[in-house]
Amino acid sequence: MTVRTLIVDDEPLARERLRTLLASEPDLHPVSECCDGHEALEVMARERPALVFLDVEMPERDGFGVLAEAALTPPPVIVFVTAWPQHALRAFDAAAVDYLLKPFTVERFRRTLVRVRERLAAPPGDLRQQLQRLFQELRPEPVAVPTERLVVKTGSRTLLVPVEDLDWVESAGNYVTLHVGAEAHLLRETMAELEARLPPRRFARVHRSALVNVERIVSLSPTLSGDHRLVLRDGQELTLSRTYRARLEQVLGHPL
Repeated sequence: MTVRTLIVDDEPLARERLRTLLASEPDLHPVSECCDGHEALEVMARERPALVFLDVEMPERDGFGVLAEAALTPPPVIVFVTAWPQHALRAFDAAAVDYLLKPFTVERFRRTLVRVRERLAAPPGDLRQQLQRLFQELRPEPVAVPTERLVVKTGSRTLLVPVEDLDWVESAGNYVTLHVGAEAHLLRETMAELEARLPPRRFARVHRSALVNVERIVSLSPTLSGDHRLVLRDGQELTLSRTYRARLEQVLGHPL
């Protein structure tokens, strides 16, 4: 049986990511893609999809607004897709079968498909039990608030370096070198300690000894060794090790 599937997201790369992942699932056939809630309501009424990957944050009408206005019987299986974990409880209340937090891995997406297929095959009475299991997984764990600036002492001066100004970070034993434009600052901190303090959606470890601000990456190209060569905005070249490839894909929200 082919499951008619709809992708709703206002970000083109996010829609492409889902479309690419669904392409290897022959039983899940995308009906269409929508970039806003208004279009989603029209397509849902016309095509009556059985499965909807629904973004939460969209202009004018968000994902919850779409569900509130859609009146389909039977209702489609809903998978919410969003970058904001605070919507998890509302997704549970809205009877979503799962909740994908951007950027998600291929493995996490496959777990979602397991839940989707279980829901499609299950009697209606089993939905509440599945949602209770999902809610337990979505209980937030304490998360450290990422730092906004780094304190660097240079001689008699103390510099406050905004993390958004960082281009990349280089490991130097129990120290790290912060590369900020043409300047380099030495900070007494290990790479692991610094990585834990930086915003995880902006910075990614690309090598055992290198951490990069993903907004500075302008190109990636594979090498014969199976790694990738990264080129930053200032022309700096770095190596993306195979070990850290999945992490960068997670931050980018797109496979390499």
